[in-house]
Amino acid sequence: MTEALLRAMRGQLRDGGLRGYLLVRDLHTGEELGLEPDAQLPSASLVKVPLALATAERIRRGELDGAATLEVRPGRITTPGPTGLSRFRHPARIAVDDLVYLSTCVSDGTAADALFDLTPPDRVAEILQELGLHGITVRHTMRELSDTPEERFDSAQAHLAHALAIDAGTSGRGHRVPQLDTTRANTGSARAWADLLQALWTPSAIHPEVAMRVRGLMAHNLMRHRLAPDFGSDAATWSSKTGTLLNLRHEIGVVEHADGQSFAVAVLTESVVPASRQPGAEALMAQVARTLRDHLRQL
Repeated sequence: MTEALLRAMRGQLRDGGLRGYLLVRDLHTGEELGLEPDAQLPSASLVKVPLALATAERIRRGELDGAATLEVRPGRITTPGPTGLSRFRHPARIAVDDLVYLSTCVSDGTAADALFDLTPPDRVAEILQELGLHGITVRHTMRELSDTPEERFDSAQAHLAHALAIDAGTSGRGHRVPQLDTTRANTGSARAWADLLQALWTPSAIHPEVAMRVRGLMAHNLMRHRLAPDFGSDAATWSSKTGTLLNLRHEIGVVEHADGQSFAVAVLTESVVPASRQPGAEALMAQVARTLRDHLRQL
């Protein structure tokens, strides 16, 4: 029955123009269901969760002061998508703790880069290794993501950038667009992201105070158009982080039910449809993930 369900879900994703890489895990029993959960994909803004974790850990160790303020240069980005400081016109002084909020909850790339200036990508990766978290590669800052073909075309030509993203890859996951090349980009698999979620929600090498801080940030994520409609309710809490880059649409999160059950959900997708706005794809991602969660919940 489980194999039939997975075949049906693959078919639904394919019919909807998506290649999906998913893992849903019961955080209490360890039982899980997935579709190609070990495939490595570019992380896009999902990397802001390891960044928040590394920053919170360094604050706990006394290496950083969360109350210290930094002058942050404005992003002055005018293309659709970026949020927060990325759209500011003038410099602003903001505390490190508040930059973590903006980076994680508002997915503010400029705030994230201010944090990367304090804790560079190689240091974030090092802290992940120290905490026993493997399979997530952190190689570059968010600035790298602001120079894709989509930023070079006007809005009427956005489909051309997506066509390039879809067609210019290789069988080994190399890509002519560097942000989509898994040998150069920040990357992670659905399994690696689920492992990170499990480490944040259950006892692990992550300090309890740090884990609680990151869980709180994810609970206040403002991007709730993707999986949240299928996982959040009066009887369930959905804490998550989204990631979007050209034809990639991702979300990772944990759903905590009032009856005590909790599930880690990691959904990474690639669209084969050259269009920047695909609400049907967002709904399909959620539908497939919820179907896997529902199946696990009934076991």
